[in-house]
Amino acid sequence: MKLPSLRTVILCSASALLLATGTSCSTYSGSTSPPGQSAFLYGKKKLQDVRKLPAKLMAMMRRDGSFWDADDMTGAPSIRIDLGEQMVYFYKGGELAGGSPISSGREGYSTRPGRYRIIEKDIDHKSSIYGDYEDYDGNVIVQNVDNRKHPRPAGTRFEGAKMNYFMRIYGGVGMHQGYLPGYAASHGCIRLPGRMAEKFYEATPMGTPVTIVP
Repeated sequence: MKLPSLRTVILCSASALLLATGTSCSTYSGSTSPPGQSAFLYGKKKLQDVRKLPAKLMAMMRRDGSFWDADDMTGAPSIRIDLGEQMVYFYKGGELAGGSPISSGREGYSTRPGRYRIIEKDIDHKSSIYGDYEDYDGNVIVQNVDNRKHPRPAGTRFEGAKMNYFMRIYGGVGMHQGYLPGYAASHGCIRLPGRMAEKFYEATPMGTPVTIVP
């Protein structure tokens, strides 16, 4: 299956689910649900007829546009990250096996396109750069700091941001569980919803090829 048609599948499915629940896909109300939880916000192509979707794919599609069928498939794994679509795809033996919305690097911290491999896995990883300054009782004193730039107040310690299910791709950049606001917002890493970060982590061995495209 070619990737453009895959995005259409995801967008169509999300659109159908949103219509079924009475949610508009033309505006965001600013309510407590972040816009990144609706897959239609990631795509740009015109939606096609949802009746063309395979029943199996429709059945496994979640409201955020993620899906997973890799557990029942065989073959060598590979990952494709599409920055323009803000989606990551998982393949088994070259066949599509899963997908999830993401949030990649924002302006100034752009995720770098290229061909890589998974070079490290750490299920309970924490950032060594970004996080909070806390007192020694665990109370947050200063939030969202870059410890290279923000001086540490006296009587505090640095607590790195949680990056569970971390899989390093290059340098300090990897895939991990994180918040998705509906657009590229990270410091370069690839954030996934918690459930999908776990799925990708469990199915991806060290050395798995990763392709990042603009």
